[in-house]
Amino acid sequence: MTTTAAPLTAAPAVLDRIESVTLSSVTLPLPNPISDAKVFTGRQRPMSEVAFLFAEIRTEAGFEGLGFGYSKRAGGPAQFAHAREIAADVIGEDPNDIARLWTKLVWAGASVGRSGASTQAIAAIDVALWDLKAKRAGLPLAKLLGAHRDSVRCYNTSGGFLHESIEQVKENATRTLESGVGGIKIKVGLPDSAEDLRRVRAVREHLGDGVPFMVDANQQWDRPTAMRVSRRLEEFDLVWIEEPLDAYDAEGHAELARSLDTAVATGEMLTSVAEHYELIRQRSVDIIQPDAPRIGGITQFLKLAALADHANLQLAPHFAMEIHVHLAAAYPHEPWVEHFDWLHPLFNERLETRDGRMHLSDRPGLGVTLTEQARAWTVDSVRIDAPR
Repeated sequence: MTTTAAPLTAAPAVLDRIESVTLSSVTLPLPNPISDAKVFTGRQRPMSEVAFLFAEIRTEAGFEGLGFGYSKRAGGPAQFAHAREIAADVIGEDPNDIARLWTKLVWAGASVGRSGASTQAIAAIDVALWDLKAKRAGLPLAKLLGAHRDSVRCYNTSGGFLHESIEQVKENATRTLESGVGGIKIKVGLPDSAEDLRRVRAVREHLGDGVPFMVDANQQWDRPTAMRVSRRLEEFDLVWIEEPLDAYDAEGHAELARSLDTAVATGEMLTSVAEHYELIRQRSVDIIQPDAPRIGGITQFLKLAALADHANLQLAPHFAMEIHVHLAAAYPHEPWVEHFDWLHPLFNERLETRDGRMHLSDRPGLGVTLTEQARAWTVDSVRIDAPR
């Protein structure tokens, strides 16, 4: 006896539709003004707050997703304004079609470019769609993507800024390591490179030889200075030297990467996959440091991760650990994730750190929800609904 399969129907394969998008501009005040090398070289003022763009998406079937992007110093209102203009383009769409929706949004605002503030505005919506998709599946985002590991190496940056004395930086490092974080990064790039070396030496002696240690010059060296100081830094057994040159100087970074035993890391300030590809093409980095909110969200990050994997690069995403712990866990090569405690007031949940690693939770999606304090810091908000 034979049976005949039922014919496939021609009905549209739409699982759900986006009913509303709520956008919120939230200003997070920092407890103390923050200074890195850009302040000491006169290029920026101390940072006292961070502007966040949150996107909350709801579907007709009742699923919800939360995403965010951010801007340090200027740019937050521009991101919010751009997102407000284009968000209506996803209303009525199937939220599962994330890559298609990213393309639709980027072309909606293509006259102002496909990088920078325009794609950073898209990032919040894109992250929310990925959060929603993982929640629909009942999975942490890393598991939806396909995790290679359940925890990732992590290092702390927020305790190593230049506005604090070296004694305070050492105290911060001790407290950070006791909390379960595995590595310590401090800022360098002062006008007096001898002071940089003094601070690095003091922290290395404090940490001992076995603790992973990184430095970050925040783009403040020219090529000769970067070569000279980086060679001096090699004695401290650093995991990497970060942003020794201008973020767009792929050629200069490539020369450093060829010349040094210490790994060269950069990429956090770039705002598109295309810009990162130039670093990969010229072999400018040993460790690439993309920032998902800056390059347009998770959809773009996954494209870049595939390119980085093909080039056998190490990965150390910048900031936004609540997003990047998932993306790093899904990267084939053992990555690093940057631990910042600045965002703690925004989210009800905490990422667990122990034994030098940041651990995935079993919460679905990104695994975070907004605090009432975050909502109290909202300076502008708009909800875009489906027409009725």
